[in-house]
Amino acid sequence: MEKLTIKTPSDVLSFIGHTLGFWPQESLVCITMNDNSIGATLRIDLPRQTGQELAYARTVAHYLTSDTTATSILFAVYTSETTQPGQARPQASTIAALTGVLAEQRITIRDGLFVGDETYSPYDAEPGTSLALPVNSAQTSTINAEFIYRGSYVQPTSGITLPPATKEAAKAAAVEHHMDSVRAQSTETALRHGRELWADMLRSTDFPSDDDCHALVANLQFPPIRDRLIADIPGVDEPMQHILFAQTQTAPKWSRIEWAQQLLLHAYTRTSPEYAAPVLTAIGYINWWEGRGSKAHQFLQLALDTNPAYRLARLSDQMIGSGIVAGWNLNKETAYKALPID
Repeated sequence: MEKLTIKTPSDVLSFIGHTLGFWPQESLVCITMNDNSIGATLRIDLPRQTGQELAYARTVAHYLTSDTTATSILFAVYTSETTQPGQARPQASTIAALTGVLAEQRITIRDGLFVGDETYSPYDAEPGTSLALPVNSAQTSTINAEFIYRGSYVQPTSGITLPPATKEAAKAAAVEHHMDSVRAQSTETALRHGRELWADMLRSTDFPSDDDCHALVANLQFPPIRDRLIADIPGVDEPMQHILFAQTQTAPKWSRIEWAQQLLLHAYTRTSPEYAAPVLTAIGYINWWEGRGSKAHQFLQLALDTNPAYRLARLSDQMIGSGIVAGWNLNKETAYKALPID
């Protein structure tokens, strides 16, 4: 696949939007770089209190230095806050603290953007100058056109809207019927049948029947089967614990992972809330693998909304919240990327 080249600030904004999958709000976004090659993309909420700039900068640096090849970064501050000519940019003390902390790690800040509601400009430009350009100019960038051509799109916000459940009683009964079938089998047999069902779905190019969806959801209710099915998603033949924590030597099959997410979302629409937590947790895992921590957190929170006691969702959310990065994203050869970009 031919590499794309980022040439303009509008290309940068388009790249950020498509990489994250949504337009950031009140956020700091950083892109690591090694020479002219792009590495990881980080989005984190802007600090809400003054006096925490240094602690915040150290947290951001902790995430960024997970990319061990990074030598510089690009950043963009997205905020509705405005300033007048002669005043400091919003978050100026935060950027100053980040500059110092990164310098200690021998990482420089190559450039920065200030992105408001209507316009964007170089972060170090004087507010109100002619350097400001309309935000919607990002929609006409070459990078944006290429992403759209290849099926990518940018949501206006990071919020996840799941389709409403219908005919819940019938769906619940169908899942319970398959759960009874799983219980009637030996552990080995049930695991084998669950993996065969899931493998057939992952190999297919069509969405499964409702009955197969109910069977998949039923299998996900049993932790030993659930963990194995999640580990089967990347198509990597390595120990299960290495796969779950994205620490394999072999690169995952990202197209297979993306298809698995579509299958799980499809299965979610065929189940009822009381059986949805494992499905949403598996989707959360996929988003964590892909480096979409914000999306992963939201799916895990949705899982906990359906079942506050669901342990895997709670532990996974704590893991992501502590700053642990999926191992695949620490290596540009295995990291998820929608398009090759320079």
